[in-house]
Amino acid sequence: MSTKVEHPTQNIKKAKLKKLLNNYQLYLFLLPALIYFIVFHYFPMYGVIIAFKNFIATQGIMGSPWVGFKHFERFFESFQFWSLIKNTLGLSVLQLIIGFPLPIILALMMNQIRHEKYKRFVQTVVYAPHFISVVVLAGMIYVFFSNNGLINNFIMMFGGESISFMAKPEWFKPLYIGSGVWQETGWAAIIYLAALAGVSPELHEAAVMDGASKWHRILHVDIPAIMPTAVILLILSVGNIMNIGFEKAYLLQTPLNQPSAEIIPTYVYKMGLQQAQYSFAAAVGLFNAVINLVLLVAVNKFAKKLSGQGLW
Repeated sequence: MSTKVEHPTQNIKKAKLKKLLNNYQLYLFLLPALIYFIVFHYFPMYGVIIAFKNFIATQGIMGSPWVGFKHFERFFESFQFWSLIKNTLGLSVLQLIIGFPLPIILALMMNQIRHEKYKRFVQTVVYAPHFISVVVLAGMIYVFFSNNGLINNFIMMFGGESISFMAKPEWFKPLYIGSGVWQETGWAAIIYLAALAGVSPELHEAAVMDGASKWHRILHVDIPAIMPTAVILLILSVGNIMNIGFEKAYLLQTPLNQPSAEIIPTYVYKMGLQQAQYSFAAAVGLFNAVINLVLLVAVNKFAKKLSGQGLW
């Protein structure tokens, strides 16, 4: 009597199915998140085809006529194209260069604090700005940096002249990036502090026994421990480099600083919602998303080759 021999692939599939059934409660927890992303992120993607159509609301998405790459060509040939690219990349790259290492430095410094009460106080102080809404933050910037604001009062107190911060294009980037650093550095340091909390105390004890100073322990124990986390966050940051925050940029825009403050997200909003050029705005937004996707894939591949860490 012959016995049926199962293929190794079938055994693997059965083992995976058994594991899934044994832990079905955990997968049920993921179900609401999956439904959310499918309904609100993946299903609406079909609407991106209006970037290749002349969208007419009365005819709907499918009934509107196709125009191919007409809207993309219009954007590439517009006089604002290079200005928008320069402003968007300028803000994003500066924010990445300045804002990315600061949470790492802050986390390393806070990890060295041994007085628990003082450490909790510092954590509270640096985390708190994150919970200020963007609208309130923009209002604070207008109040502090107006012609009669606190900053100008200090400048004039020491004999200087009042500066129109909100009217000069060259001051938009420092105000945008500086306020972002103040608001988000403490919050972004949380994930690095969590990674540092997982470092075995035995490593530090062994380093102390070998005569390592505090600086050497940071350099050779703490930094390598948070490097995988830093690489993943850097990949995500670069992959999102063209999606710099719309809300704050829009709120800080004035007619006088607009040459430096107009970026792709605010341009899409104005063309799409204010001027009802839906197809053109969709084309610009799709171009922006494709650039982000290319950067994400390229940086992930480079990081994986360099450090062995990547998103996939």
